[in-house]
Amino acid sequence: MTSATTADIVIAGAGIGGLSAALALHARGIKSTVLEAAGEIRPLGVGINIQPAAIACLIGLGLGEALAATGIPTREHRYLDHLGATLWTESRGIAAGHPFPQYSIHRGELQLLLLDAVRTRLGAGAVRTGTRLHTYEQSRDGVRVHAHDRDSGSSVTFHAAALIGADGLHSAVRSRLHPGKAGLNGAGVQMWRGLTELDGFLDGRTMILANDENATRLVAYPISARHAERGKALLNWVLLVSMGSPGPAAEAAWDLPGVIDDILPYLADWDFGWFDVREALARSGQILRYPMVDREPLEHWGQGRVTLLGDAAHLMYPIGANGASQAIIDAAALADALDASADVVDALERYENVRRPATNAIVQANRKMDSAERVAAAGAEAERTTALATITADYRATVDRRPTPA
Repeated sequence: MTSATTADIVIAGAGIGGLSAALALHARGIKSTVLEAAGEIRPLGVGINIQPAAIACLIGLGLGEALAATGIPTREHRYLDHLGATLWTESRGIAAGHPFPQYSIHRGELQLLLLDAVRTRLGAGAVRTGTRLHTYEQSRDGVRVHAHDRDSGSSVTFHAAALIGADGLHSAVRSRLHPGKAGLNGAGVQMWRGLTELDGFLDGRTMILANDENATRLVAYPISARHAERGKALLNWVLLVSMGSPGPAAEAAWDLPGVIDDILPYLADWDFGWFDVREALARSGQILRYPMVDREPLEHWGQGRVTLLGDAAHLMYPIGANGASQAIIDAAALADALDASADVVDALERYENVRRPATNAIVQANRKMDSAERVAAAGAEAERTTALATITADYRATVDRRPTPA
């Protein structure tokens, strides 16, 4: 059996980008329906950072209080060697002069925060869980989106003005738009991630970025305002280990289990003195592992009334902490474009012309930053300090570059 539904915009994927898009469109009076393949949206994952430009978008959507009640406004990045000595520091967010903070936050909690806002503002049925998109076809007047409803076992067709593929790493929309371009590029880096509850961590608003001469890197930062209220710190950590050269990568997943015994040998010579790195990582309730991957930037994202957003459009290395932030900025730009033009095809083209060059530049900048950090790790202390300052300044120049309006 097949049922039919009408929607202004169909968004495939109820991740951070897709939900942000639904909220941004709603704020401009544009209705949307979000299709999510998972039967239930649960607070999965670990910590992420949301940069000030993206926080500005979310605060503009009325989510400022919810963000402040959930995340940590990061004040400083502190770069260390593997013995805990400070090499260099960089102010972040408001402390760096931005009008908005940088938030460190649990990915799953941010997703649920956005989900609650979508359901409250757009209605309980705005997000269709257990509904997997499998194909679509365009006409001059709209898009017919065909999906499978897992609960009923039936097919459902949505008639919409546009389809937005915000369906992430394994995007079905991208696969149809760009067949044969799903290949992943690996950095030659294996990543392990976890969360550990501590009695405290520095001033509660500092992120550390440490490395040794082998380019083994540890990034760690608190992510929970609720833990901070109890005098605790929920520490998000990620260990990056160089295991080869950049090149084609096999299929990746974000939720493969990791084992602490695989991690500890890389930290055998690490000793901060003021913080027991190995003990903190070993206390993590769950460890996830995955390779650091991205995809080659696309020459175009969409076609006609169909386009991409977030990881589906521009999967990038997590170096620079910009993946989720760029998806949120995509969402705001998409809503602006659709609000400004009655011609949907023209609006999507304008959206892409603004966002594609900016995000493609960040994909390349993340690669450059990863490579430069690994090279710098082998230098003397003074050389490393100078290199870190240059690397981050170059990266900020790329990320903060304002796009040229279409």
